Amino acid sequence: MAVWMASQGYPVHPLAPGTKTPAPNCADCRGSRHAPQDCLCPSQGRWCHGFHAATTDLRTVRQWWQAEPGFGIGVSCGPAGLVVIDVDAHTETLPDRQRLLPGIPIDDRVDLTGLQSGFDTLALLAAYRSRPNPCEDTSTLRVRTPSGGMHVWYRAPRGGPGFRCSSGSSSKVALAWQVDVRAVGGYIVAPTTRTAAGVYEPLPGARLPAALPLWLAAELSRTGHTVETAAVAPVAASEGPVRASAGPPRGRGPRQAGRRVLGSLLDEVRACGASPEGTAFSEKLNRAAFTAGGLVAGGHLTAGECRQLLLEAADHARPHQPRRNVLIVEAGLRAGSDRPIHPKERP
Repeated sequence: MAVWMASQGYPVHPLAPGTKTPAPNCADCRGSRHAPQDCLCPSQGRWCHGFHAATTDLRTVRQWWQAEPGFGIGVSCGPAGLVVIDVDAHTETLPDRQRLLPGIPIDDRVDLTGLQSGFDTLALLAAYRSRPNPCEDTSTLRVRTPSGGMHVWYRAPRGGPGFRCSSGSSSKVALAWQVDVRAVGGYIVAPTTRTAAGVYEPLPGARLPAALPLWLAAELSRTGHTVETAAVAPVAASEGPVRASAGPPRGRGPRQAGRRVLGSLLDEVRACGASPEGTAFSEKLNRAAFTAGGLVAGGHLTAGECRQLLLEAADHARPHQPRRNVLIVEAGLRAGSDRPIHPKERP
């Protein structure tokens, strides 16, 4: 499985046999922790420091697992271009209802009887947004964990923002209670890995990650998971190291046409900066974001480029409400992605 995953462009690293923690290598790592950048193991083709040594080089991967067939498999999420929703089913005391879905107030009249795990809070979030429950998404890879939880694997948006890891119990950055996020700066346990607690078992449905749903991308942005890094697209091991890729749009002509259409709408958004109110700012920004979503769906612009242009224009006009600007932009992009737009090119 390690060789297969590496061949698909997912950088892998060994997990200590029977565990879900990275396998140390050098004596310094076994005895006292030292910084990954100070360790010679990766440069010498040896595993060490978990995802910092992850690779898609098939020869190296074969050597590692031949040396220790009992290794589990870790996948470095950032370079693999993955966002994994890690749903926990731990037995814990239910927190205050306002901590169940960070940033979303839950009215006291909402009956929370029976809510006891991340499965429930993720379902609650999906219902609140009128979207399908990711735990029931058979279009993407889902993995049952030995503890009874679930890993829902998705591909990060091409050309979009990167997302950071988080813990569902965090008071600062969290998607939902008992729902962790594995992304840039973290790793995920690959399916078929066996630990002392059991096997990470793929569930019926797709065997590969689907694209991250736009509504989940919007929720991750809303809850502070965005990091300033390009999404990374997986590549085959034979193509060399995994590198960032923005996925260029189709041709110069379509790109110019897309820029022209979006540019006029962005000018209207920026013009709202001349007055603090009474300019229909939200409506204009939503229309621009909706159009941008259609241009991205049509292959004329990248999602990352559109998001940047929209937020620059929005923050110019309404610099005091950056979080609201993000929400409007993400919602508009999501809605517009269902209707591809193909503007006519000028001769």
